[in-house]
Order: sequence, then structure tokens, then C-alpha cells
Amino acid sequence: MEPRINPFGNPLALKMFKHLTGAGMALVTDSTLPESLQELVKIRASQINGCGACLDMHTKEATAAGETSVRLALVGAWREATVYTDAERAALALTEYGTRLADGYGIPDDVWEAAAKHFDEDQLIALTGLIALINAFNRINVVLRLPAGEYKVGQYATKG
Repeated sequence: MEPRINPFGNPLALKMFKHLTGAGMALVTDSTLPESLQELVKIRASQINGCGACLDMHTKEATAAGETSVRLALVGAWREATVYTDAERAALALTEYGTRLADGYGIPDDVWEAAAKHFDEDQLIALTGLIALINAFNRINVVLRLPAGEYKVGQYATKG
């Protein structure tokens, strides 16, 4: 599969990615949300949105961070799986509702309240930002039809 546009060869696309990545660094990387939880959220949103490029990236990053193959395989069936904590379940539920906004449900109060039981205000802001950002990246990648399978762990890591 060939991308419709190579965003890595386009100055405007590179600028856009730089700003999106910067927002991610400010909201998420510097938060106290566990890295494994961040990757699970990115994977679940990417599954819903059908973004192969993000699934490729985030499953590999999660594996490199120590996530197990069982937990990665069961993300799409997290409700039935026994391998997730209550906090992870709350974050995954919030991710699903935050990703499926077009279904018209918004975020039900019980979903928000479950997340608020496990995460402080800063973590909730980070989680909300993470959901918004991964959805933005999913949409860019799907629209441009970026292929999956070639990602190497740390490939897009920014130098601190």
C-alpha cells in the first residue's frame, strides 16, 4: 500500500506533526499516567478507527515497554478479559466513548465518574488529551493511507 501523500516529505505536514507531538509531550509524556496505560488507550482508539499505522507503532512500543502479548491481544475485548485493572478498564471505557463521539452518546456520567475514581484531575486532563491526540493521528494516517508494518520502536522519539 502506498500513502496518498508522504507526510514525512512535506514541510507543512512535518510542522503539524511537530505541534501534535509537542501537545502529547506536554499533556501525556510529562504526566503521571503509566506508560502501559497510555499505550493501551492508543491501541484501543486505533482499533476502533482502523488505523494500522498507529496499531503497528503502539503495539511495538507497548511490547518494548514490557506489555504482555496476552494483554495486547485482548485490548479489543477488555470488558471480558480478566487481565486489566479497574483503572485500566475505566480508561478504556473513556477511550471508547471519546473515540465514538459520532455515535451521539457523548461521555455518560458513569463512565466519567469511574475514571475520576482512579485518576486525579491532572491525569484526567492527560487522559482526555491523549484520547484527542490519538484520534487526530488516527484520522491523519487513515486519510493519507499510511501503511503499517515498517515501524521500529523509538522511530519518532524526540530528543529531549
